[in-house]
Amino acid sequence: MDKLRILFVCAMNRLRSRTAEQVFSGRDDLAVRSAGLNPKATVVLSADLISWADMIFVMETSHRQKIRHRFRGVLSDDQIVCLSIPDEYTYMQPELVNLLIGRVTPHLRRSSRRQGDSDGQDP
Repeated sequence: MDKLRILFVCAMNRLRSRTAEQVFSGRDDLAVRSAGLNPKATVVLSADLISWADMIFVMETSHRQKIRHRFRGVLSDDQIVCLSIPDEYTYMQPELVNLLIGRVTPHLRRSSRRQGDSDGQDP
């Protein structure tokens, strides 16, 4: 089975999205990357990253709006999920890790069920 490709996005790709990448990168069923919207981000969001991702998790509503505006020709409508996590956490802060697990995991379950349903049968 192919891995679900997940992209986490915040502003600078230093705290929230990098924490999310670290937390979920250990899963065998996922391929995980992260990026930031700011031109000075550690990894700057690109059309290639958007195209790579099956699902994009953003931390704030404004991130979703900026992505939709900048990359409207590359996105599908249901590709972006807003986690509503404000920029008030440090890298790997336990409260941030708990929020990420609680808010991301239900979407991964739904997505894997959809993938299983659309595959028909196992190879």
